[in-house]
Amino acid sequence: MRALLQRVSEASVTVEGERIGEIGPGLLVLACAMQGDTEAVVPKLAAKIAKLRIFQDDAGKMNLSVRDAGGAALVVSQFTLAADTSRGNRPGFSTAAPPEEGERLYLALAEALRAEGIETQTGRFGADMKVRLLNDGPVTIWLDTDA
Repeated sequence: MRALLQRVSEASVTVEGERIGEIGPGLLVLACAMQGDTEAVVPKLAAKIAKLRIFQDDAGKMNLSVRDAGGAALVVSQFTLAADTSRGNRPGFSTAAPPEEGERLYLALAEALRAEGIETQTGRFGADMKVRLLNDGPVTIWLDTDA
């Protein structure tokens, strides 16, 4: 499973003009299930996200996790994280999990983050979403359970 984390001051997701998810300070988590991913990777990824120390402490050092900082998570499915750009100019997405599997693992990740004590909002799987964010830092971290 792949996740691109962005530390944000705020983030929201809108579908067909309706805001369906919104957070203040925390993490925007763009998530993609890959072929071969199983439920076993979800709690490990959620724990890593919850414990990753990328928020500033009182001394200005990145020493706090999203949980320590009292932040939230907005989890948005993004199959384009599976893009293969090794040939030509048109990305291929054949390494992404099939839609049913991708949705199941995406929702499981959101639930696992909640189980880690993180207030978590989500986008809508497969929808054309408009994502707004105010990147804080900027701090952007790539996680891949296969790496």
